[in-house]
Amino acid sequence: MKRSAFRFPSQRNPCFGNSLSRRGMLAAGAMSGFGLTLPDLLMRQAFAEQKTYDAIKAKAKSVIHVFLPGGMAQQESFDPKPYSPLEYRGELRPIKTTTGEHFCETVPQLAKRADKFSIIRSMTHGEAAHPRGVHNMFTGYKPSPAVQYPSFGAVVSHEYGPRNNLPPYVCIPNVPNEFAGTGYLPSSYGGFALGSDPARGDFKVRDLNLAGGVDEQRFLRRKSALQIVNHSFDQMHTADNVGAMDTFYERAYDLLDTPAAKEAFDINKEDNKLRDKYGRSEAGQRLLMSRRLVEAGVRLVTMTYGQWDMHQNLTGNMKKTMPSLDQGLAALIDDLSDRGMLDETLVMVTSEFGRTPKVNTDAGRDHWPKVFSVMLAGGGIKGGIIHGASDSTAAEPDSDPVSPADLAATMYRLLGIVSDKELMAPGDRPIEIVDGGKLITSLMA
Repeated sequence: MKRSAFRFPSQRNPCFGNSLSRRGMLAAGAMSGFGLTLPDLLMRQAFAEQKTYDAIKAKAKSVIHVFLPGGMAQQESFDPKPYSPLEYRGELRPIKTTTGEHFCETVPQLAKRADKFSIIRSMTHGEAAHPRGVHNMFTGYKPSPAVQYPSFGAVVSHEYGPRNNLPPYVCIPNVPNEFAGTGYLPSSYGGFALGSDPARGDFKVRDLNLAGGVDEQRFLRRKSALQIVNHSFDQMHTADNVGAMDTFYERAYDLLDTPAAKEAFDINKEDNKLRDKYGRSEAGQRLLMSRRLVEAGVRLVTMTYGQWDMHQNLTGNMKKTMPSLDQGLAALIDDLSDRGMLDETLVMVTSEFGRTPKVNTDAGRDHWPKVFSVMLAGGGIKGGIIHGASDSTAAEPDSDPVSPADLAATMYRLLGIVSDKELMAPGDRPIEIVDGGKLITSLMA
């Protein structure tokens, strides 16, 4: 069942919240004295929001989702608190960015490029356990015992399908967690995993080369024979995993049959100087591979790096883990810009939650979902913007809170996907791609 274009007013409107406030009722009453009834006001607000939504054009052709598992500390990255007591601000210093804002000293290269991307300092949700926080940041939904929601990559794969004979959804180096899967969608929309790390000297993409002793003619004969067998088998079995296996085989054949698509996975084709610029590290080479893949036609790449669950020795661990990410992300932004790809490639850097306002007795910080930071660049995102703010100790949002649903709805809109479109779950149950997320219009170019 297709949803109407009508939308109710934003929950952030000062007059119209989740339910009408006393101020809202007074405003509505005052306006009705001029001939506008409450339904008129609601309708006008709804049409105004729809007009704003329609005016935002899809600009992103691809997404690079950089996920930092464990929960990156906002204070030691993009939201330092230099005026708080030491037990809150931590040991690391703030540095000034090109926009006059302050980041932590752990990201000096990104600080020099702060005009090229934006930061959300008011991300928030209520899940302090790793799996539940990860679910939020990969699906835009709170976890539910009744429904398995699809990941961003699976939705994009479902809505757009392959481009240039490449998988629409790729994970580097592997599918990172159970929530990066297809949820209630058919498993054929799952991510293609490299199975190996691009930073390794012996890096080789799993299943992308013919087996030893199999030449092209023998491969084609095998493919033809398998298609005959599968056709008979498919007549008797219609299970999802059977259809998914057929899809995987066909996409694998497309890769093997298309040299240009296959070459996209060969990171050794890159110039050594550029590889050095990204850094010969896990973060650097995974980010470089991400750029290669979106340039070739992959629609969404999920890349994971590091372990950010730093309950102990936060300062030392950040100094060890962050430099290669800082170098790699800075190189990625430069590289995309130099190639004319930044405007059409959305880079989204997230983690499942942030860290506690106060440093613990082990010189670390613990889980904290109430407020944390997200980085966005390219693909229709303005540069040099700080959206929202945390309070003086990074304990909760001080302004403009952003939910996982808001972030997801914004990402989908930039890709041209209608976020409240209904997809069909098993049992013919319609479920919206995102339930109620609001566009972060202040960040959208």
